[in-house]
Amino acid sequence: MINKVLLIGNLGRDPEVRKFDNGSTVAKFSLATNENYRDKTGEWQTITEWHNIVVWGPLAERVERDLTKGNMVFIEGKLTTRKWQDQDGNDKYTTEVRAIVLRKLDRRENAGGSNYMPSEKDEFPPVDAPKSSSPVVSEPNNAEDDLPF
Repeated sequence: MINKVLLIGNLGRDPEVRKFDNGSTVAKFSLATNENYRDKTGEWQTITEWHNIVVWGPLAERVERDLTKGNMVFIEGKLTTRKWQDQDGNDKYTTEVRAIVLRKLDRRENAGGSNYMPSEKDEFPPVDAPKSSSPVVSEPNNAEDDLPF
């Protein structure tokens, strides 16, 4: 099964950061993505979708230090849903994107035109990245599988 989200958008607000007694850090912010299309009359229209982003650990600390409202970022992560109760005891659900990889894509003044030119220092590496640089390749199993299709 796959749970993967890829987004490019702009921060809708400065990240809200909380630090816990156990030393962990979480950052939350909204991200706006836009879709442009022509309507029936030929006029360009824009639809903006807002996404709730959550970042944990050392990546959250970098978000706190390096990102502000309006920054353009690339996010790779997964959808998560959490359940909570409001003041009246009613169950509520919130769906968020938990960012695993984050790259700042702000325009560089020396890039010219409207190109976005991120550099290596803009890369927010995955928190759980494997230590080895060589990919793990598994050999195909010649045994008959038990899949029903």
